[in-house]
Amino acid sequence: MGKSSKDKRDVYYRLAKEQGWRARSAFKLLQLDEEFDLFKDVHRAVDLCAAPGSWSQVLTNKLRENHEKNPQEEKPKIVAVDLQAMAPLEGVIQIQGDITKKSTADEIIAHFEGELSDIVICDGAPDVTGLHDMDEYIQAQLLLAALNITTHVLRPGGSFVAKIFRGKDITLLYSQLKIFFPVVTCSKPRSSRNSSIESFIVCQGYAPPKDYKPTMANPLLDLNYDAKNELVGPNRTIVPFLACGDINGYDSDRTYPLQNSYTPLDPLQPPITAPYKTAISMKRNNVL
Repeated sequence: MGKSSKDKRDVYYRLAKEQGWRARSAFKLLQLDEEFDLFKDVHRAVDLCAAPGSWSQVLTNKLRENHEKNPQEEKPKIVAVDLQAMAPLEGVIQIQGDITKKSTADEIIAHFEGELSDIVICDGAPDVTGLHDMDEYIQAQLLLAALNITTHVLRPGGSFVAKIFRGKDITLLYSQLKIFFPVVTCSKPRSSRNSSIESFIVCQGYAPPKDYKPTMANPLLDLNYDAKNELVGPNRTIVPFLACGDINGYDSDRTYPLQNSYTPLDPLQPPITAPYKTAISMKRNNVL
């Protein structure tokens, strides 16, 4: 999380640091859980594109609470996957790997001792360019990559939650997700800024087609149709949209005044290898 003045005025940014979350995105998953009860009967969970780890923190807290209420049930296991290194989290098994590789799926299942996961979540997103069409396309490909590995590691009846950019191709993505999940909902948590095109797709009741064999091939997003997306009849799918979160809660697009007693806090988890350290070292050595 940065230190810009906008971040300091963002109430969810401040709350994240006060409550010990690594990023404000933790509130998005918490609000999705309030609406969909995502973690009921969940013992094994996978967090894709996990860094810096706020969603893994939520998983840890929620599954630990569930186990404390029912200690006779299976002890929870959480596996977090990301290409970049992530600071350790107690109770979370970390894999630094590529979600488009079958070896990563095999490693996840190995950590579950051959069992499959009850839920897969993914808050991954590309570095946005500001060109919405390009950003939406890249995000769609990332979502489909997450879906690909999910078909390898998710048990029948399980849930899949992932970030999505709501654009003209969302109907195609929705139709593809409906092949695997009977219940698919596009949701916008209260903590997600209205100015952002991000939403979250919540897929429940995993039921792959009969005789379907999971594969890491990625030809799932077929763009061979008119650019205006003028689909009609049964080919035209309207995506159900649900806004969740307490309407009386904090507004993510509003700025709130700082209290007189407010004390700025450092980020809970500083960067592991911050790029500016290299620049400072070069400057000290008179390289710059």
